[in-house]
Amino acid sequence: MEESHLVAALAGLPLGPLRFFKTISSTNDEAARWAEQGAPDLALVFADEQKAGRGRAGRRWFTSASAALAFSLVLRFDRSGDSSGLMAGISALGSLAVSDALIQHYALAAQIKWPNDVLVNRKKLAGVLAEAHWQGDRLSAVILGIGVNVTRQAVPPLESSIYPATSVQEETDQPVERLELLRHILSALLLRRGSLGTEEFLYAWEERLAFRGEWVQISGQDTQLDGRLAGLGRDGALRLITQAGQEVAVYTGDVRLRPLGPE
Repeated sequence: MEESHLVAALAGLPLGPLRFFKTISSTNDEAARWAEQGAPDLALVFADEQKAGRGRAGRRWFTSASAALAFSLVLRFDRSGDSSGLMAGISALGSLAVSDALIQHYALAAQIKWPNDVLVNRKKLAGVLAEAHWQGDRLSAVILGIGVNVTRQAVPPLESSIYPATSVQEETDQPVERLELLRHILSALLLRRGSLGTEEFLYAWEERLAFRGEWVQISGQDTQLDGRLAGLGRDGALRLITQAGQEVAVYTGDVRLRPLGPE
């Protein structure tokens, strides 16, 4: 794949400048460096192969050549103070954009595994990582990284996966053009971005939640909590109802969600 193919595939989309790499360690790291050098809003970093990508809590996300999508966007903001709600929303923005593309163009019933994975048939197909970059106490940019398993070759072996995985090709049982999928995702993201932080956005996010109404377990370094997944709070926190009937809000962080089965 050549840079000219990427440019042609994205022609007409109101994006910023782009950087293309045949091989890179991490698109998020490159986008962060570019942001520090002044990259504008919606600057795009795309790699055909990513060797040291990462998900939440530093978990590895490897992108084999020509088998997946690995890209990062620079999103510019100018705000001070607590931005936790914004960061949760931006992760959801990426997940909603991927699920929009899969539903609308590939007839796949994509769902969002809170806070930031995209599932099809209860298997992970895509991951999203939003990282904040500050100048003093001012949020200057967010790097939004997205990885999507496109072909069967992108799916890691089951024994090396934290969660069962799949690909667009496996779920559609037909060839998938990577750059066409990329355009669909970016188009959806551009459409969704204007509603970030609104009731409409929160409703769409909640409607896509995987395991809603099911019993799930949230675990982290100092936490383990079982409850029925009830939905989202206004700030994007996950709402769980414990067996005792108490509602608990869970916020993003180094936590892992897994289903325990229906109620």
